[in-house]
Parts: sequence; structure tokens; C-alpha cells
Amino acid sequence: MSGLTLRNVGKNYGGLSVMSGLNLDVHDGEFLVLVGPSGCGKSTLLRMIAGLEDITDGTISIGEKIVNDLPASRRGLSMVFQSYALYPHMNVRKNLAFGLQNFKMPKAEVNRRVAEAAKILQIEPLMERKPRQLSGGQKQRVAIGRAIVREPQLFLFDEPLSNLDAELRVQMRAELASLYNRLGTTMIYVTHDQVEAMTMASRIVVLRAGKIEQVGTPQELYTNPQNLFVAGFIGSPKINMLETTVTERDGQLVASVDGFNEFTLPELGTSDRSLTLCVRPAAVKIGSGAVRTEGRVRLVEYLGSETLLHIALSSGQVLLVSSSTIHSLHVDDTVVLGFDPTDLHYFDASGERVQTVQERQST
Repeated sequence: MSGLTLRNVGKNYGGLSVMSGLNLDVHDGEFLVLVGPSGCGKSTLLRMIAGLEDITDGTISIGEKIVNDLPASRRGLSMVFQSYALYPHMNVRKNLAFGLQNFKMPKAEVNRRVAEAAKILQIEPLMERKPRQLSGGQKQRVAIGRAIVREPQLFLFDEPLSNLDAELRVQMRAELASLYNRLGTTMIYVTHDQVEAMTMASRIVVLRAGKIEQVGTPQELYTNPQNLFVAGFIGSPKINMLETTVTERDGQLVASVDGFNEFTLPELGTSDRSLTLCVRPAAVKIGSGAVRTEGRVRLVEYLGSETLLHIALSSGQVLLVSSSTIHSLHVDDTVVLGFDPTDLHYFDASGERVQTVQERQST
């Protein structure tokens, strides 16, 4: 097993810089997920770690060894791609063994590794089948098995579940998490799906335009987003954002949000008086809350265990409300809704998180 260190890593394509000054420590044995919108650089970063893309600046180290000039075959890692890339003329057994045979590994060792990988992935009954005889999920298991047999220091996954249907993606997420727990090897996983990231990761790296916005556990990113981008990207359904004007009255900060009653804010570590207040849909309540307004139901999404309401406010903004309570509400119904100030996240005009003075003192 081995960790990974990136120091001031940059990547240029001609005169275009797509990544610069990237610093990241991947801990030995952790499941790290790189997440972000399309074009943010997550797959490029993974390919640079793998040695499939040259870096322009900085260093990449696996363990204590700088690997900038090492080819992919000598970095001691295995990569699973979005496409399964199986050899169609070979059965599963030969697909698993092919890479090891190319390394002139003894036959007994090849057979041991192939048998062990097949057992871990529960594909033993499939060993004599060709890829065309396999389902999408079975093909993905074989692709993962081909990575396992190399017994690498690092596993790299580049959106491996994106070709699967929704039900199979959920199943494969659980299987990958179980595989990680059994192997204990460092894994770096790329996805654009924040649900995958939240359910699988030890830590998450949120990327945007080739820069790291925040690194943390799923809980840290959800409960303590460091900027508006992370707040809006992490969490499903998406967080509500409210533009706010803050004034000072009698030594207290008073917030004014269009359509809501005014309310007192805690002491904040900023002099900025134009803030964005964010509140999770699960924290917005129907018929209660210290800060209230009235709105019209625009859409009701019944999701089984919860109901997602889209409420149009008088300002024109649509507020999302997620509730596990079944409300007998219909489109065009008028409702009172609200939230408590303790459930708010505060961001300044630059989009950076503003801590309350109490939060600062407790850290």
C-alpha cells in the first residue's frame, strides 16, 4: 500500500493552462474521490497520476518516490476506465491473466492471482465466457479484476460506473465499497456524480476549472462547505441560496431577505453587508420556522421516502423543500414555509464562507 503526494502540479496544453499549483496529499489506504463538473480537470489529473499524461510543472510522488519520469507500467498502479476495454476474443480467465503473462510471471502465480480476484469479485462461474456473453455489470467486474490481479500500490478509477443503468450503478457502488474494505489499498476515484462521491469516499476533492475548491470528508463538505460552489455542488436536492442585506441595529445584525420577515443574525466575522444565506431543503419546514414567508406550490415530486416541493415565492425565486412527512399539497396551493437561523450557512460577496464569531472561537 502507498500514499500519493502532489506538489505544485500544473498542466499546459500549448499556451493554455488547465491546471496550476495543485497540492494534494492522498493518505495511505484511503478511498479518495475526485468530483466536479465536466471539464474541471478530474480525469486529466487522474491520467497524470497514472503516467498517461505528462505534467508541465511540479512533482508527483508515490510513497517516497517521485514518479514524474516513470512510465505508467512502472508506477505500481492499476487503472479502471469508463470503457471496459476487454479483449473480445478472449474469455474472462484469459482477460484476467493476459497482463500478468506479458510480464513473464510464473504460471502458478498467474493462476493464483486470477483465482483470488475471481473469488473476491464473485465471477468464478463466468471464467469461460467471452465478453459478448456478459452483462454490463459483469464486464465491469472483469475490468476491475484485471486491475486487482496486478496487486498494485494504487487503484485508479475513471468514472467506471457511468455506462451502467441506475439500478446497477447503486449495486456496483456497494460492491466497490465492499472491495475497498477487503483490500485496504489506496483508491482514487473520479466521478461527476456527487451521490457516488458522498456514498463511497473517505475524503472528497471538489475540483473546479483545474483548481481544488475543498478537500474533506463527505460530512465536512455537506455541513461546512467553504464556498458557494461547494455548497451548491454537494448535496441532493440542491441547497437554497438567498440574497440578503444586513444592517446593524442597536448592536445587532438584522437580515432582510425579500419576502421573509426580518431576523437577527449571530455575530459574524465579516464587515460585508451583502451576504448569501444558504439553507438545505431538509431544513426548510412547512408551516413553521422562525423566519417565514408564503409561497405557491409549483411542483410536487413524490419520491417514496420523501417529498420534494418546489415553492415559488413572491420574489420569483423557487425554494426547494424536502420532507419525510407526507403533505397533502397540490400544484397552485398556497403554503407558509420557514427555517431557523441556526440552520443557515453564510457566504460573503466573494462566495467564501463566513464563520460566526462563536464558530471561530470553537475551532
